[in-house]
Amino acid sequence: MPQDPMDFEWSYWIEWGRERILWLLAGHLLVSQMSRLLVEKYKPWCLMVYGMAACWLLLGIKGFAVILLHAAISFAVAQFQLSLLTWLCSLILLSTLRIPAVEETKRKWYDTENEYYLLLFTVSVRCLFYTSFSLEYCWHAPTQKSFHSFPWMLAYVFYYPTFHNGPLVNFNEFSKQMRTHEAFSVKTNLSILIVGIIRIFFWWCLAELMIHLMYIHALYSSALPLESASYWALGGLALAQVLFFYVKYLVLYGIPGLLLQMDGLKPPALPCCVSLMHSFTTMWR
Repeated sequence: MPQDPMDFEWSYWIEWGRERILWLLAGHLLVSQMSRLLVEKYKPWCLMVYGMAACWLLLGIKGFAVILLHAAISFAVAQFQLSLLTWLCSLILLSTLRIPAVEETKRKWYDTENEYYLLLFTVSVRCLFYTSFSLEYCWHAPTQKSFHSFPWMLAYVFYYPTFHNGPLVNFNEFSKQMRTHEAFSVKTNLSILIVGIIRIFFWWCLAELMIHLMYIHALYSSALPLESASYWALGGLALAQVLFFYVKYLVLYGIPGLLLQMDGLKPPALPCCVSLMHSFTTMWR
């Protein structure tokens, strides 16, 4: 049965996941577990190098250079220790994505629009991360800046599980948890991994069933069926759409969340079920 093609985000990330991203995440998992087992002290730097290599592989040398340049500019501006200046810098860097000449140049780097969009999504999400680092740098006293160096910024910005689509982990929590050397147990980590994979596979199957059987987004793209539907039917369609949104992000954020756990970090909480909420504020966060 053909699927509803109108949810661009789901189709886009599932396609990239099958082609390369899931394999690169599996590579990150292997590097992470080996570094935790053998060289726990150097784990952040092992993961940083892997993240840079994965970025280079997917986005090419030019895409890698753009992200590195943005991080370097943000770090340089953070030296003034002015939060307002950091925000202005981040907004200016983000706005360069919408300059027509820059857009056209970046499009020429890639063979397909999907590759160009991957660069746009990645740079946009990276903006949140280098902004978080720079703000933490501004807010901490000089005596507290030992872990606010440029290498730590790169380890944070190029951390691969959250690289393309989030979720956001602020720098303070990331660096503190990365420096904590917990007891490593292969058996415990393996059980976490198996349970996590089963849960994510269930959510993914549910999302695929919804997109193959319900055609929620296709119905919303056409005015005719909406005009003829009753208010109860429209309410049901609205609920179905936000429920799909919820299940979709259980998958898209569940995978990096599982890898964060495997790395010894505490992942952000997954979205709450929309059926239990009276406000969408926490969902957007």
